[in-house]
Amino acid sequence: MDQTTLLVIGIAMLAAICIGGLGFAFVGGDNKTSKRMARVAGNERGRGRSAESEADGADKRRKQVQETLKTIEQRQKAQQKVTLRLRLDRAGLEMTPRNFYMLSAISGLVCAALVMFMGYSPLIGIGAAFAGGFGLPRWVLAIITSRRQKAFLEEFANAIDVIVRGVKAGLPINDCLRIIAMESAEPVRTEFRDLVEGQRVGVTLDQGLSKVFERVPLAEVNFFQIVLAIQQKTGGNLAEALSNLSKVLRDRKRMRAKIVAISQEAKSSAAIIGILPPGVMSILYFSAPTYLEPLITTRPGHMIIVGGLCWMGIGVLVMRKMINFNF
Repeated sequence: MDQTTLLVIGIAMLAAICIGGLGFAFVGGDNKTSKRMARVAGNERGRGRSAESEADGADKRRKQVQETLKTIEQRQKAQQKVTLRLRLDRAGLEMTPRNFYMLSAISGLVCAALVMFMGYSPLIGIGAAFAGGFGLPRWVLAIITSRRQKAFLEEFANAIDVIVRGVKAGLPINDCLRIIAMESAEPVRTEFRDLVEGQRVGVTLDQGLSKVFERVPLAEVNFFQIVLAIQQKTGGNLAEALSNLSKVLRDRKRMRAKIVAISQEAKSSAAIIGILPPGVMSILYFSAPTYLEPLITTRPGHMIIVGGLCWMGIGVLVMRKMINFNF
């Protein structure tokens, strides 16, 4: 075999090896590429499924929150009728409606007797009896209720902080409520004690909080009820949610104090304007009684006094509307 033949055989072998390598590379590369693409596609499908599951979970949670809020709103709308028993509970008075009506009747009789004793006509005495029997007791009840609600707001944020610290320490929510019922100041202690006692006889936390909101119809109590209701339905970090609620309540309290401070000048001006006419009349009466005698002894003078009192009342109500803010 000559040198030329060996060279041709070597070239042929090298060509065969190159062709086989190229074929293996293409076939093996396609398999690897297809496998790699399959893995990538599988990962993308897994990510898509996880994103879809997260979106479905968020939608379910959102629907649960909406249903909870709708249930609370329907329950509050159904409880819009305010009875005398509920008014007494809001004022924190251990009094039956019957006793309240008896005290109202006594108040009306006393007012009528005082007016008749001062020499006024029976018609004015009837008006005084109506005002003393229906207006005065309810006005006093409204003042007591307002003071109780203000005292509740002063202590409510501290009660929520007790729940936050207890939950962070690992205590269940019921134990935190018992701590508030034993150690908080009034009237928070009484309301939470009724809530805890209701749970002992089978009342759920949601129903108990609804009763608390009936007795203390404040926006802050409604916020607390909504937070606990949503946390029970959807889960989540209760300590963080209540901590944010406590911060919101304290911010509302600071804003309320700021509004009262800013509007104090207008309230002082309104008080001076309201006191000025009767004050000037009193000074004139004691300094020159004969000057005001026709106003007091004659019928046209009485009509002028009644008209002046009506206009003064309207002015006081308008000024009160202008300087009082709903917040």
